[in-house]
Amino acid sequence: MARSVLIRNGTIITQDQARRVFVGDILVQDGIIAEVGKVRGGADEEIDAKGAPVMPGLINTHCHVAMSVMKGMADDLPFGDFLNRVFAIDSDRKDEDLLAGSRLGCLEMLTGGTTTFVDLYYSQDVIAQAVRESGMRGVLCWAVLDQQFTTQNGVPLDNCRSFHSRFAGDKNIVPGIGLQGVYVCSEETFMGSREFSDRTGALMTFHLSETRGEVYEHKKKTGKRPGDWLSSIGFLNERCLAAHSAWLTINEVRALAKAGASISSCPVSNMKLATGGVAPIPEMQREGVNVTIGTDGSTTNNSLDMFSEMKTLALLQKSSRWDPTVVKAQEALDFATMNAAKALGMQKEIGSIEVGKRADIVIMDSRSPTLRPLTLDNVVSNVVYSAGRGDVRTVLCFGDIVVKDRIPQKLDLDSVIEDGQKAMVAISAKRK
Repeated sequence: MARSVLIRNGTIITQDQARRVFVGDILVQDGIIAEVGKVRGGADEEIDAKGAPVMPGLINTHCHVAMSVMKGMADDLPFGDFLNRVFAIDSDRKDEDLLAGSRLGCLEMLTGGTTTFVDLYYSQDVIAQAVRESGMRGVLCWAVLDQQFTTQNGVPLDNCRSFHSRFAGDKNIVPGIGLQGVYVCSEETFMGSREFSDRTGALMTFHLSETRGEVYEHKKKTGKRPGDWLSSIGFLNERCLAAHSAWLTINEVRALAKAGASISSCPVSNMKLATGGVAPIPEMQREGVNVTIGTDGSTTNNSLDMFSEMKTLALLQKSSRWDPTVVKAQEALDFATMNAAKALGMQKEIGSIEVGKRADIVIMDSRSPTLRPLTLDNVVSNVVYSAGRGDVRTVLCFGDIVVKDRIPQKLDLDSVIEDGQKAMVAISAKRK
């Protein structure tokens, strides 16, 4: 493993505070970015970017990576039928297929330029194994819900606490709390999680106002919409990351902003499930909510491609507002890099190419027709509106080269695909 890596001749999208873009070099030493600009001297390994875009690793702020082996198992169904099928499969999954799915999902993300992801699921200790093997970073949030609704052995919040204690301080794993949502989590569960987060600093992620039915049912039950209710019980704070957040009022948006909370918009998932509603991103930006992007799981998206997600989010907002100026390309890229790092409380470590930060770096393909013609003025637009995961050539995470010339360096691609295929067959056989 190279202790130093030198990337030469890249069109560097720094994502620093000034959003500088220039042609130059990046020196990585012991996993940290040591120089950015014109680097003299050499390194243990040198990579010539040949003018291609070089950018921070993308950050997927909402997914369920173990579901990667469930692609196509619940497509084109009404939302209720979709949930019933997925819950039935989820209820009896085994560690071996969870591991196979997690390895497959990690490789899909890494080879597509995603170096960090937030996951909400149970059995995160199994998923952690795949994350470590892949060399990427997983913010793994153990699924927490009221005991009466769970298939977990024991109390979910206790399971979450145990997972956190075992993985706190791990290089690749950031343990967190994954509250399922207001429909299966009581005030006691939310506030118990908040107390644990206050003590440990753990991220709290949760599904929020994904569907109109969820909102109406909760208002019928409590007299308040989900966002208003979470604000009223004193749950919201800067460690909150609310996934979906499609059916919010301006008052709820302001409550999230006041608390310093972040949201993870998942446009492809919401469009595929036809749950309606378009997240009020312009209002969130105006009020000060930190906006990020997630793919959701492979049953509701079928892809973990953050390039596709950036483009879709921007176009959906433009189309729904009849305004081509909302969510500009630079803003969409911000959502997937610096904003996402802020949501995780890791803005001093990742999200941009700056001296002193961890070297999570994506080098695109210099020979991709999709990215050409390329100039300093159009490179951000090309990355957001033109590029796809297939345009990623080499990826560094923690300064390690984890994908080189499109070939994964830590997991064996053929074995991962074969194991994923076997897992899917085994899951399908149980449903017949």
